[in-house]
Amino acid sequence: MRMRWTGPSAILLDCADGVEVEAWRAELWRSRAAGELTAAEIVPGARTVLLDGVPPGTAEIIERWPAPAAVPVADGPLVEVPTAYDGDDLPAVAAHWGVDVPAAVHRLSSAELRVAFCGFAPGFAYLTGLPPEWDVPRLPAPRPRVPAGSVALAGGYAGIYPTASPGGWRLVGRTDVVLFDVHRDPPALLAPGTRARLVAASC
Repeated sequence: MRMRWTGPSAILLDCADGVEVEAWRAELWRSRAAGELTAAEIVPGARTVLLDGVPPGTAEIIERWPAPAAVPVADGPLVEVPTAYDGDDLPAVAAHWGVDVPAAVHRLSSAELRVAFCGFAPGFAYLTGLPPEWDVPRLPAPRPRVPAGSVALAGGYAGIYPTASPGGWRLVGRTDVVLFDVHRDPPALLAPGTRARLVAASC
């Protein structure tokens, strides 16, 4: 991990991979909750963790910490997302994997995923946990409009569109679950560290 100041009160941790990001994210959140660390925001990314609103001397404190251990896969709350597997790109995804559509649905509905980070739109979670051989390419050109609740794949990630928007991910299904609600605490259903299962269901 490499650490650098990115502003008067912000520190960026550059990590080797998503496993290291999750380890630091969990440790920093734990330390803040325990009163050992002051930070207004702790935001994980694909290969970084941003700490914003930190006082002087924070970098020196973190430098003295040992590298955190990898977070066990079973840690974190589990959210089951009922998913109707009827996406336009599901047959193409199954063909890319060399299986039929029922086998592709079984793969997706059986996988336990974890929210690595959020972005793109409020409530959009980048879900990891699919094996590398299940990576699928993005569409050559994005769709002008992807309906809210669409369950999709791109690269090694799964994601659910919280609102209608353009998008280039491969659509495999849909859900009626509300992913972001400003009146809910916390507003995002799928926060970093949360485990998720895209369980097969009729929506």
